[in-house]
Amino acid sequence: MIKKLMGSIREYKSASLKAPLFVSMEVVMECIIPFIIARLVNQIKAGCGLDVIAKYGALLVVMAALSLTFGAVAGSYCATAACGFAKNLRKDMFYNIQTYSFENIDRFSTSSLVTRLTTDVMNVQLAYMMIVRTAIRCPLMLVFAFCMAFIMGGKMGLIFLVVIPILGTGLILVIRKTMPLFRRVFKKYDNLNSSIQENIKGIRVVKAFVREDYEEKKFAAAAQDVCNDFTRAERILALNGPMMQFCMYTVMSFVLSFGSYTIITSRGLALDVGQFSSLLTYSFQILSSLMMLSMVFVMITMASESAQRIVEVLDEKSTLANPEQPLYEVKDGSIDFDHVNFKYSAKAEKMALANIDLHIRSGETIGIIGGTGSSKTSLIQLISRLYDATEGVVKVGGHDVREYDLETLRDMVAVVLQKNVLFSGTIKENLRWGNKDATDDELIEACKLAQADEFITQFPDGYDTYIEQGGTNVSGGQKQRLCIARALLKKPKILILDDSTSAVDTKTDALIRKAFREFIPDTTKIIIAQRISSVQDADRILVMDKGTIQAVGTHEELLASNEIYREVYTSQNKAGDGNE
Repeated sequence: MIKKLMGSIREYKSASLKAPLFVSMEVVMECIIPFIIARLVNQIKAGCGLDVIAKYGALLVVMAALSLTFGAVAGSYCATAACGFAKNLRKDMFYNIQTYSFENIDRFSTSSLVTRLTTDVMNVQLAYMMIVRTAIRCPLMLVFAFCMAFIMGGKMGLIFLVVIPILGTGLILVIRKTMPLFRRVFKKYDNLNSSIQENIKGIRVVKAFVREDYEEKKFAAAAQDVCNDFTRAERILALNGPMMQFCMYTVMSFVLSFGSYTIITSRGLALDVGQFSSLLTYSFQILSSLMMLSMVFVMITMASESAQRIVEVLDEKSTLANPEQPLYEVKDGSIDFDHVNFKYSAKAEKMALANIDLHIRSGETIGIIGGTGSSKTSLIQLISRLYDATEGVVKVGGHDVREYDLETLRDMVAVVLQKNVLFSGTIKENLRWGNKDATDDELIEACKLAQADEFITQFPDGYDTYIEQGGTNVSGGQKQRLCIARALLKKPKILILDDSTSAVDTKTDALIRKAFREFIPDTTKIIIAQRISSVQDADRILVMDKGTIQAVGTHEELLASNEIYREVYTSQNKAGDGNE
């Protein structure tokens, strides 16, 4: 795990190494200063003049200034290293997520990925900041101050050998108790974020059904659950402070009592005032270092679970990969399903698609009709290799889709999915997702084919109209037409519309299909629809039911021979007949 995380340090290695170096120099200065003060106290006691005091004073000022400078430089490098590390970590995670197949994404919830990219990275960043500076400073300070305490105080320094094991044992017990709690609480964080995301995404539905109270109670329960686990963990961690304070004051009391007794009984021969003052300073440095070290352990304990969750995202490999020698050209838009079976998970008992044997000629228009759950979308997802077939072969342009470079294949297969998504930005910027180099004329042409140009030109800003995140400021039908235009800009050899005209009226739907026939005749078009009118002029229509192809034929052939198709057609046309 540590090796994996270290791979994200990269260009910040220099800052990560310089920070501990300057911290070490700062610690050396801080540990020498009490020794110099002890010498000064002894000189004053011996009756030295002002020149000696001035010399020692100047030396102390210089050393204090150096300590301050080293500390400031170390802090600067530490901040650069920690923030840069977090930036690279987020970038590496995000880049890896972009390579995920749908199967990979199915393993993580959206809310979990958001939590890992934000809260978990922040925890690791804070831990790294402490490791680079505090975790280096504390052990060094312990070692130096411990050595100096023995030099100055002799046998009294043995008190620290008694205290350190006690504190170490306490820390181990605290860590063992809190680790399971943090592991559990981060999973609950995912559920909390999922609740927030779901609520905000569906806020219109929540308000339409006046379910604000229900959502508030649901969120409050999730938040309370997280709060309870964090409270348990924090209660255990809170024991760390009193334990450290107890040891600190016990040691200080011992040093003050035994040191004073030694000075009085030996009349300053075994321990003089200067040594005693420096010993008190070293005692404070040692115990402060132990206190900070315990805080580092607490932060690392919390961050270790976050680090594990981050590494899970970084280690996840796409289930879809390019072959060793991929094809970079799709000859045409022909599609072949050769005895294809497919299921979403290896653990699934039932196939989502069973025994699919279908051959589509390049330029053909294919309609697909079927009830909810008939696996229409599952079928078309195999064409652009969003998933791989479990059994059998899917071919595009005469070659197995697994032989193509993924980017090449998906550039030639444009899919307008059931859930249309627009991003925040202008209409032009959204359209250029299809082709970043498209000219304004090409944008207008694609929008005319998708019957979008008419409503775009009615906006005050035309093609420069700003689209809110998710396309909330345009209607469902307008959003669908913009998404179709965006897909057309890819100039694909295969165009798949997955129920992508459900929100447009039948007249506009007919105009879109007419434009497709006249202007992109060589593009293979697959139209999934609920309305018979959307597919009845297709070259062939597939009727799907329970993951299988029940029938294939033209509109007239299916009306005459297929009961499912005939029932759908009759039910959709009864209303029209009754109104005439």
